[in-house]
Amino acid sequence: MNVFRLAGDMTHLLSIVVLLLKIRTMKSCAGISLKTQELYVIVFLTRYLDLFTKYYSFYNTVMKLVFLGTSIAIVWYMRYHKPVKLTYDKDQDTFQHYFLILSCLALALLVHRAFFVIEVLWTFSVYLEAVAILPQLVLLQRSRNIDNLTGNYVFLLGTYRAFYIINWVYRFFMENPQVHWIPWVSGVVQTALYADFFYYYVKSWKNKEKLKLPS
Repeated sequence: MNVFRLAGDMTHLLSIVVLLLKIRTMKSCAGISLKTQELYVIVFLTRYLDLFTKYYSFYNTVMKLVFLGTSIAIVWYMRYHKPVKLTYDKDQDTFQHYFLILSCLALALLVHRAFFVIEVLWTFSVYLEAVAILPQLVLLQRSRNIDNLTGNYVFLLGTYRAFYIINWVYRFFMENPQVHWIPWVSGVVQTALYADFFYYYVKSWKNKEKLKLPS
Protein backbone atom coordinates (compact mmCIF):
# COMPACT_ATOMS: atom_id res chain seq x y z
CA MET A 1 0.00 0.00 0.00
CA ASN A 2 1.22 3.49 -0.85
CA VAL A 3 -0.35 6.93 -1.10
CA PHE A 4 -1.10 6.57 -4.83
CA ARG A 5 -2.96 3.28 -4.47
CA LEU A 6 -4.84 4.65 -1.47
CA ALA A 7 -5.78 7.74 -3.51
CA GLY A 8 -6.93 5.46 -6.33
CA ASP A 9 -9.07 3.36 -4.00
CA MET A 10 -10.61 6.41 -2.35
CA THR A 11 -11.32 8.06 -5.71
CA HIS A 12 -12.94 4.84 -6.93
CA LEU A 13 -15.03 4.70 -3.77
CA LEU A 14 -15.98 8.36 -4.14
CA SER A 15 -17.15 7.74 -7.72
CA ILE A 16 -19.55 5.08 -6.44
CA VAL A 17 -20.74 7.37 -3.64
CA VAL A 18 -21.48 10.09 -6.22
CA LEU A 19 -23.45 7.65 -8.37
CA LEU A 20 -25.43 6.24 -5.45
CA LEU A 21 -26.10 9.79 -4.24
CA LYS A 22 -27.60 10.62 -7.62
CA ILE A 23 -29.76 7.48 -7.61
CA ARG A 24 -30.90 7.68 -3.98
CA THR A 25 -31.55 11.41 -3.65
CA MET A 26 -32.69 12.29 -7.16
CA LYS A 27 -34.44 8.95 -7.81
CA SER A 28 -32.85 9.08 -11.22
CA CYS A 29 -30.35 7.14 -13.30
CA ALA A 30 -30.62 9.44 -16.31
CA GLY A 31 -27.36 9.49 -18.25
CA ILE A 32 -26.10 6.31 -16.57
CA SER A 33 -25.43 3.20 -18.65
CA LEU A 34 -26.95 0.07 -17.14
CA LYS A 35 -24.72 -1.98 -19.43
CA THR A 36 -21.56 -0.45 -17.98
CA GLN A 37 -22.85 -1.12 -14.46
CA GLU A 38 -23.60 -4.74 -15.36
CA LEU A 39 -20.10 -5.11 -16.74
CA TYR A 40 -18.67 -3.84 -13.45
CA VAL A 41 -20.68 -6.46 -11.55
CA ILE A 42 -19.14 -9.16 -13.75
CA VAL A 43 -15.68 -7.61 -13.24
CA PHE A 44 -15.95 -7.72 -9.45
CA LEU A 45 -17.58 -11.16 -9.30
CA THR A 46 -14.81 -12.75 -11.37
CA ARG A 47 -11.95 -10.79 -9.76
CA TYR A 48 -12.83 -11.27 -6.12
CA LEU A 49 -13.16 -15.05 -6.08
CA ASP A 50 -10.08 -15.09 -3.86
CA LEU A 51 -12.28 -13.79 -1.04
CA PHE A 52 -13.09 -17.46 -0.46
CA THR A 53 -9.54 -18.79 -0.81
CA LYS A 54 -7.05 -16.23 0.55
CA TYR A 55 -6.94 -13.52 3.21
CA TYR A 56 -4.74 -10.48 2.55
CA SER A 57 -5.87 -7.86 5.06
CA PHE A 58 -8.96 -6.41 6.70
CA TYR A 59 -8.75 -3.36 4.41
CA ASN A 60 -8.50 -5.53 1.30
CA THR A 61 -11.47 -7.69 2.30
CA VAL A 62 -13.70 -4.74 3.23
CA MET A 63 -12.94 -2.83 0.01
CA LYS A 64 -13.70 -5.88 -2.13
CA LEU A 65 -17.02 -6.44 -0.36
CA VAL A 66 -17.91 -2.75 -0.68
CA PHE A 67 -17.19 -2.60 -4.42
CA LEU A 68 -19.03 -5.87 -5.06
CA GLY A 69 -22.04 -4.93 -2.92
CA THR A 70 -22.43 -1.40 -4.26
CA SER A 71 -22.11 -2.49 -7.90
CA ILE A 72 -24.88 -5.06 -7.40
CA ALA A 73 -27.01 -2.45 -5.58
CA ILE A 74 -26.67 0.02 -8.47
CA VAL A 75 -27.79 -2.57 -11.02
CA TRP A 76 -30.70 -3.56 -8.76
CA TYR A 77 -31.85 0.05 -8.50
CA MET A 78 -31.66 0.58 -12.25
CA ARG A 79 -33.47 -2.66 -13.08
CA TYR A 80 -36.06 -3.09 -10.35
CA HIS A 81 -36.58 0.10 -8.31
CA LYS A 82 -39.53 1.62 -10.14
CA PRO A 83 -38.90 5.38 -9.64
CA VAL A 84 -35.27 4.94 -10.76
CA LYS A 85 -36.07 2.40 -13.46
CA LEU A 86 -38.45 4.83 -15.16
CA THR A 87 -35.61 7.33 -15.71
CA TYR A 88 -33.35 4.82 -17.48
CA ASP A 89 -33.01 5.65 -21.19
CA LYS A 90 -32.92 2.20 -22.76
CA ASP A 91 -33.20 3.60 -26.28
CA GLN A 92 -29.91 5.49 -25.92
CA ASP A 93 -28.03 2.76 -24.03
CA THR A 94 -27.68 0.38 -26.98
CA PHE A 95 -24.01 -0.60 -26.91
CA GLN A 96 -23.61 -4.35 -27.52
CA HIS A 97 -21.80 -5.14 -24.29
CA TYR A 98 -22.05 -8.90 -24.84
CA PHE A 99 -19.44 -8.47 -27.54
CA LEU A 100 -17.05 -7.03 -24.95
CA ILE A 101 -17.68 -9.95 -22.58
CA LEU A 102 -17.04 -12.61 -25.22
CA SER A 103 -13.97 -10.81 -26.63
CA CYS A 104 -12.37 -10.35 -23.21
CA LEU A 105 -13.09 -13.96 -22.25
CA ALA A 106 -11.50 -15.22 -25.47
CA LEU A 107 -8.46 -13.00 -24.91
CA ALA A 108 -8.14 -14.21 -21.30
CA LEU A 109 -8.12 -17.81 -22.48
CA LEU A 110 -5.30 -16.99 -24.89
CA VAL A 111 -3.22 -14.52 -22.84
CA HIS A 112 -2.98 -15.17 -19.10
CA ARG A 113 -0.45 -15.65 -16.31
CA ALA A 114 -1.37 -19.27 -15.62
CA PHE A 115 -4.01 -21.60 -17.00
CA PHE A 116 -6.05 -22.04 -13.83
CA VAL A 117 -9.72 -21.13 -13.47
CA ILE A 118 -9.16 -18.36 -10.91
CA GLU A 119 -6.21 -16.92 -12.87
CA VAL A 120 -8.11 -16.93 -16.18
CA LEU A 121 -11.14 -15.29 -14.54
CA TRP A 122 -8.90 -12.70 -12.87
CA THR A 123 -7.30 -11.91 -16.24
CA PHE A 124 -10.76 -11.73 -17.83
CA SER A 125 -11.84 -9.22 -15.17
CA VAL A 126 -8.79 -7.03 -15.89
CA TYR A 127 -9.48 -7.02 -19.63
CA LEU A 128 -13.19 -6.38 -19.11
CA GLU A 129 -12.64 -3.50 -16.69
CA ALA A 130 -10.42 -1.82 -19.29
CA VAL A 131 -13.36 -1.53 -21.71
CA ALA A 132 -16.36 -1.58 -19.33
CA ILE A 133 -16.70 2.21 -19.54
CA LEU A 134 -17.33 2.13 -23.31
CA PRO A 135 -21.16 1.85 -23.09
CA GLN A 136 -21.15 4.78 -20.64
CA LEU A 137 -18.97 6.95 -22.89
CA VAL A 138 -21.12 6.16 -25.93
CA LEU A 139 -24.24 7.05 -23.95
CA LEU A 140 -22.70 10.37 -22.88
CA GLN A 141 -21.89 11.19 -26.51
CA ARG A 142 -25.50 10.54 -27.49
CA SER A 143 -26.96 12.51 -24.58
CA ARG A 144 -27.26 16.26 -25.12
CA ASN A 145 -27.82 17.10 -21.46
CA ILE A 146 -25.34 15.63 -18.93
CA ASP A 147 -25.89 16.54 -15.29
CA ASN A 148 -22.98 17.38 -13.00
CA LEU A 149 -23.22 14.22 -10.90
CA THR A 150 -22.97 11.96 -13.96
CA GLY A 151 -20.01 13.92 -15.30
CA ASN A 152 -18.31 13.85 -11.90
CA TYR A 153 -18.88 10.09 -11.63
CA VAL A 154 -17.13 9.37 -14.94
CA PHE A 155 -14.34 11.85 -14.16
CA LEU A 156 -13.66 10.19 -10.80
CA LEU A 157 -13.53 6.76 -12.44
CA GLY A 158 -10.91 8.00 -14.87
CA THR A 159 -8.95 9.65 -12.06
CA TYR A 160 -8.96 6.39 -10.11
CA ARG A 161 -7.32 4.60 -13.05
CA ALA A 162 -4.76 7.40 -13.44
CA PHE A 163 -3.78 7.04 -9.76
CA TYR A 164 -3.36 3.30 -10.23
CA ILE A 165 -0.97 3.84 -13.13
CA ILE A 166 1.10 6.17 -10.94
CA ASN A 167 0.96 3.48 -8.23
CA TRP A 168 2.39 0.89 -10.65
CA VAL A 169 5.20 3.22 -11.70
CA TYR A 170 6.00 3.99 -8.06
CA ARG A 171 6.08 0.32 -7.10
CA PHE A 172 8.26 -0.55 -10.10
CA PHE A 173 10.97 1.95 -9.10
CA MET A 174 10.62 1.91 -5.31
CA GLU A 175 9.46 -1.57 -4.32
CA ASN A 176 9.48 -4.38 -6.88
CA PRO A 177 10.99 -3.82 -10.37
CA GLN A 178 8.91 -6.46 -12.12
CA VAL A 179 6.85 -5.95 -15.25
CA HIS A 180 3.19 -6.99 -14.99
CA TRP A 181 2.08 -6.62 -18.59
CA ILE A 182 -1.56 -7.67 -18.28
CA PRO A 183 -2.73 -5.09 -15.69
CA TRP A 184 -0.34 -2.41 -16.96
CA VAL A 185 -1.40 -2.52 -20.60
CA SER A 186 -5.07 -2.90 -19.66
CA GLY A 187 -4.83 0.06 -17.28
CA VAL A 188 -3.23 2.27 -19.92
CA VAL A 189 -5.93 1.30 -22.45
CA GLN A 190 -8.64 2.05 -19.91
CA THR A 191 -7.19 5.45 -19.01
CA ALA A 192 -6.75 6.32 -22.69
CA LEU A 193 -10.47 5.74 -23.26
CA TYR A 194 -11.16 8.57 -20.81
CA ALA A 195 -8.85 11.05 -22.59
CA ASP A 196 -11.53 12.61 -24.80
CA PHE A 197 -13.98 12.83 -21.90
CA PHE A 198 -11.33 14.46 -19.67
CA TYR A 199 -10.68 17.11 -22.30
CA TYR A 200 -14.33 18.16 -22.60
CA TYR A 201 -14.92 17.82 -18.85
CA VAL A 202 -12.09 20.23 -17.99
CA LYS A 203 -13.13 22.52 -20.85
CA SER A 204 -16.70 22.66 -19.54
CA TRP A 205 -15.48 23.65 -16.07
CA LYS A 206 -13.27 26.39 -17.53
CA ASN A 207 -16.26 27.76 -19.42
CA LYS A 208 -18.30 27.79 -16.18
CA GLU A 209 -15.55 29.72 -14.42
CA LYS A 210 -15.45 32.27 -17.24
CA LEU A 211 -19.16 32.85 -16.85
CA LYS A 212 -18.59 33.79 -13.21
CA LEU A 213 -16.10 36.56 -14.07
CA PRO A 214 -17.46 40.15 -13.96
CA SER A 215 -17.90 41.82 -17.33
